[in-house]
Amino acid sequence: MTGKNARQNAFLRLVSGKELETVCQGYSLIPTSEAVIGRDPHCQVVLDALQYRMVSRRHAVVRPLNLSPDGEISWILCDLNSANGTYLNGKRLQECQQIFPGDRITLGYDGPQLVFGREIVEQKTTISAGTPMHSTSNSPNYSKPDSVSFTQLFPIISTGKDLTRKAYLIPGILTVIFVVLMFATVGRPQANQIIVAVYIAFAAYYFIYQLCGKHKPWWVLLGVALSTTLILLSPILDLFIFIFREILPGSLPSGQESITFTEWLVRMFFGAGLMEELLKALPVIGIYFIGLGLSSPWRERVGVWEPLDGILLGAASAVGFTLLETLGQYVPEVTQAAAIQAGTETGQLVGLQLLIPRILGSVAGHMAYSGYLGYFIGLAVLKPKLGGQILLVGYLSASALHALWNATGAISGLFLVIVGVLSYAFLMAAILKARALSPNREQNFATRFFENK
Repeated sequence: MTGKNARQNAFLRLVSGKELETVCQGYSLIPTSEAVIGRDPHCQVVLDALQYRMVSRRHAVVRPLNLSPDGEISWILCDLNSANGTYLNGKRLQECQQIFPGDRITLGYDGPQLVFGREIVEQKTTISAGTPMHSTSNSPNYSKPDSVSFTQLFPIISTGKDLTRKAYLIPGILTVIFVVLMFATVGRPQANQIIVAVYIAFAAYYFIYQLCGKHKPWWVLLGVALSTTLILLSPILDLFIFIFREILPGSLPSGQESITFTEWLVRMFFGAGLMEELLKALPVIGIYFIGLGLSSPWRERVGVWEPLDGILLGAASAVGFTLLETLGQYVPEVTQAAAIQAGTETGQLVGLQLLIPRILGSVAGHMAYSGYLGYFIGLAVLKPKLGGQILLVGYLSASALHALWNATGAISGLFLVIVGVLSYAFLMAAILKARALSPNREQNFATRFFENK
């Protein structure tokens, strides 16, 4: 028998194995607050980072829920978008689910297990969420207040996969490699320009990639950029020039020709906007058809199945276009002209000064136009019944932005800033809308990052 003041307190008990229920640690749960489980020291249920590397920093949460008329507290379990998933009684948790005494919570497929239970308490006590019910020196989290653990002294040992997933380790490694290559090519201007241009292009694209927040294989993105480069070096470019600049009114004016802004805008619309945006879209369309021939899950990973795919691939195509156009045309022409007037060293300096803004500015230039068109390509795939109309709107609007940039460049720098900001805003708006439309929105890392802020 229990007294009239008796109540059931809920708790989680960490066990050392799937079959042996040797107690390692118990955690009482308070009915008025949730208990987050993970490796982060700020969690209410903290698991040792060195012993349980499969556990995310914030892996899962147990929340109180008052469902019964008599006020008895029930509890629900939710996964916090953990890397390895949360399992309830052997089944992976897809949505939040109510838990009952005896239920087993497994963090990761073969990770540590916590058993949910209740105990009858005769008197009222104040219990904090995540406060250990009892601790022993054998517990993985047992430590004296003034002690320092081995993983605290050597944090690199316990971070595990977090270094690659959360600490931007790969971009850091690539930065170090490019810095070494820049030092190695000092005195060789052309090689140094290529290294600098590739690094800036990588950094600019990485910015777009992080904003999109969807994983896409790096070899697919690199393949799209290289495909665009090969198209520019092939007879396809000559065919495009003939169609858009000879047949259609897209011929570029000569230096002595005087034309109005409207005439310049029309020529840029056909000769630069329509021509170049279609050219950069060809690899994206090709990846779409390649994806159709693949089986799941490669079909979704490689192909174009939503607007985010289109943006990522369109921007990657723009990287290839910008690099070849800058390194193969603009920089050599400016370098040669400046060298004739002021000497070789001055020419090389002027070439480098042109290279940096052209590559970095592609975020509001070629990447903005092609990424924006890529959004419409992905949207057309998502809504096939209106695909034709969607593609037409995207193609014309991306080409118009491109033409406006080229045309205003001949007027003043102020108008160029306005158009650049406008193009960047169009791309950012497309990314935000694409994240909202994504069928896999909950799995995209940008969604998790911004919603947890």
